[in-house]
Amino acid sequence: MEQSAVYYALAGVVGLFFLINKWLDYTTPNLNHIPAVGHSGRFTSFLSALKFLADAKGVLLEGVEKYKGAPFKVAFLNKWMVIVSDQKMIDEIRQGREEELSFHAATDEALQIPYTLGPEFSSEHYHIQVVRAPLTRNLAARFADIQDEVARSFEDNVKFNQGDEWISLPAMDTVLQVVCRTSNRLFVGLPLCRNSDYCDLNIAFTMDVAIASMKINVFPQFLHPIVGPLFSPSAHLRKRASKHLTPLIQERMDADELHGVDREDRPNDMITWLLDEAPPSEKVAEKIAMRILVVNFAAIHTSSMSFTQALYYLAANPQYIAPLREEVESVIAEDGWSKAAVGKMWRIDSFLRESGRDTGLGIVSMGRVVKTSPGYTFSNGTYLPKGTFLNVASDAVHHSEEHYSNALDFNPFRFSDLREDGQQLKHQMVNTNNEYVFFGHGRHACPGRFFASNELKTMLAHVVLNYDVKLKDGILPPRQNFGANSSPDRKAHVMFRKRQL
Repeated sequence: MEQSAVYYALAGVVGLFFLINKWLDYTTPNLNHIPAVGHSGRFTSFLSALKFLADAKGVLLEGVEKYKGAPFKVAFLNKWMVIVSDQKMIDEIRQGREEELSFHAATDEALQIPYTLGPEFSSEHYHIQVVRAPLTRNLAARFADIQDEVARSFEDNVKFNQGDEWISLPAMDTVLQVVCRTSNRLFVGLPLCRNSDYCDLNIAFTMDVAIASMKINVFPQFLHPIVGPLFSPSAHLRKRASKHLTPLIQERMDADELHGVDREDRPNDMITWLLDEAPPSEKVAEKIAMRILVVNFAAIHTSSMSFTQALYYLAANPQYIAPLREEVESVIAEDGWSKAAVGKMWRIDSFLRESGRDTGLGIVSMGRVVKTSPGYTFSNGTYLPKGTFLNVASDAVHHSEEHYSNALDFNPFRFSDLREDGQQLKHQMVNTNNEYVFFGHGRHACPGRFFASNELKTMLAHVVLNYDVKLKDGILPPRQNFGANSSPDRKAHVMFRKRQL
């Protein structure tokens, strides 16, 4: 009897093995012609996938060096990913049409959008146009509000017991509060942007989406419909958002209907811009509220990580505070606080751009999925079948001596020095190119980078004007990596003191 049970168990294992093989044959593009880093066998590749989770940066650097810029593949737990670092191929990805190399399909997969945000965000993207056009267009008009909220939120979150004493604050938590309030000053306005429950739910939603997407992506795709709803950000966060936003949005819609959309006192904020752009089926208060929540996710997640890392660099290298402070004081003395004035702060801009170059928002960038049938062929002859996932090895590109001298060193004024050499426009934080893909590149470069850059530069200028900062032990907090995801240390502290004159 026991022997029969063993036979049945073995038969079950063999059957499962057969079914998984058939499933992989049916769902996985044939990439046998693309060389792999690590094991490439059907099941031994899982060992390489585990190594990638632990050391993605090392795995990708190995591939870039081994294959000398030629594309290669790395194993994820649920798929193969083709990695590109060649400049010409990066440029072709930049130019690729959505129906050929799909940015949206790659984003859906990376963030598991149907489960984390909702299926409607896979098909309807009008909020992206709102970020790209009216938000960017109104940055100068709304700059005074941005600057005011940066100052007020730092004042509320960096509180001193006595005048000259140092205080230690959790950097990420502090930055999240400042970014959330400042962003929402433009999104929903006063007083809601300062409501603690509203800010906390936006921060919680941001973190939940990021964590949930990582968890779902550990599982094979055929299990996503099962595990996706289990890990999806909890419904009560959406209800909290609706509680705050739906009455306000409905009030705006009623006012538009009663008084028209051309009235002088119509608010100039994200709610208005979304109402202007929303298709008829989306022009519902509850749906607009969810768009606000999703725009918050995009704004808070990337900007908070970017500024936290820049703050760590500043606190680990306090010798850079004086030249940054000198620049800010000089510009403000001449031009006051304005968007144009912030644009003249080249060192501030360079510090943030260099921080982004050195750490990025992840190990890879510019994700795409091949959509054209039967596949896509690059000009160098590389053929990728339909369904192939590909990414640019952004960390390797950003640390290539071919593009940057002393590429492994943090040089805060690397880009402002280049601008002094007659390249005033080329090396701004918002500029993308084949060697700098922090914001992506091309038609799908981050549409919110102009707002993010303006916000982050205002925050850094405020910090160097008003505070001294340092790290208790002077050691830069290490990055936290999980697969291709990378973020600043979420628990590290930075010490603040009122600026000493």
